[in-house]
Amino acid sequence: MAICRKDSFLWGKAPKKIPLAERRHSEAIQNGLLDGFQKLRLEINHVMPEIHSPELKEQNKNILRNRQFLRGKKKFNMDPKRGIHYLVEHDLLEWQAESVAEFLYKEEGLNKTAIGNFLGEREEMHLKILKAFVGLHEFSDLNLVQALRQFLWSFRLPGEAQKIDRMMEAFAARYCDCNPGVFQSTDTCYILSFAIIMLNTSVHNPNVKDKPSLQRFVSMNRGINNGEDLSIELLTKLYASIRSEPFKIPEDDGNDLTLTFFNPDREGWLLKMGGRVKTWKRRWFILTDSCLYYFEYTTDKDPIGIIPLENLCVRKLQDTSKSYCLELYNPKGQKIKACKTENKGRVVQGKHQSYKLSAASAEERDNWIDAIRASVTKDPFYDLVCLRKRMLIKNSS
Repeated sequence: MAICRKDSFLWGKAPKKIPLAERRHSEAIQNGLLDGFQKLRLEINHVMPEIHSPELKEQNKNILRNRQFLRGKKKFNMDPKRGIHYLVEHDLLEWQAESVAEFLYKEEGLNKTAIGNFLGEREEMHLKILKAFVGLHEFSDLNLVQALRQFLWSFRLPGEAQKIDRMMEAFAARYCDCNPGVFQSTDTCYILSFAIIMLNTSVHNPNVKDKPSLQRFVSMNRGINNGEDLSIELLTKLYASIRSEPFKIPEDDGNDLTLTFFNPDREGWLLKMGGRVKTWKRRWFILTDSCLYYFEYTTDKDPIGIIPLENLCVRKLQDTSKSYCLELYNPKGQKIKACKTENKGRVVQGKHQSYKLSAASAEERDNWIDAIRASVTKDPFYDLVCLRKRMLIKNSS
């Protein structure tokens, strides 16, 4: 039977016979296509079991989990609570004190500032995590400076007094558990730990001109061992250790500015009104050495702006666009002598008549105002140590 061209029927013409050579060529093409389809089907049938194999499914699942885990760590570095929530929500971390503490203590790539802020929270679960975190440190047979070096390397001590108090309380309890008999109470360990941290700041901060002597260090710690004095030999050893080597601060908290940002008066997120462009932007603020430093992220090593607080005042501010505002201003009406970094890295002087900032709550705004007012004249640890000393003397008398 001859193969005819179909289009010939469209015009009412008689079908034409296809030449034999052309017919054979067409059949060869058809056979080739059929062979190709058959080979493709065989290859697909060979690959399909691999696609649906348990091993490959598990491999793809692990790849997804690793990506989610990395995403969770990045979220933690930007906002610790959100990061932990993300990891727990995706079944990458158990919401158990021991599990979270081990994650904070052992996981690489976590920002030390973020760890410190998370551990310092006062919620009951955070207190349990803090206790478990401190419990992962082994302080046996270490003197107090050696133990503090290990402890302060694992996170960055936050700037808020209440957070510092909780964290140093947990440290003192753990040190005394590991070294029974060294101190008569955890209060003694607590006070001496603060004295060592303040000594470190005073000795190694270039802004402190009056460096404390050994005699002054001994004098400031008289009577803290339940009314008795600690041995001169112990205090001399601790003093010499700090004099010879400052505390090492984790690298992700800066290099040149490490000593500046160690133990700030306060730190946290605030919204800041722009100077030229009047928009609110979220910034991470650190208050220390009578200056406000602000960063785009907590992980940034260098600030994008510095506001010296000398000759400035701070007050509550009613703003129609944002709640819980405070304002930094010069009472003489002069421009504030501040500086900021432009996109190309060039440092320029700011052009603010005042700085408007917005906190997340009225309590947070008031805490910032109090901290700014007190930062010029007070040591961040002074009130905590004085309060604990008064309690110790009262209990021992």
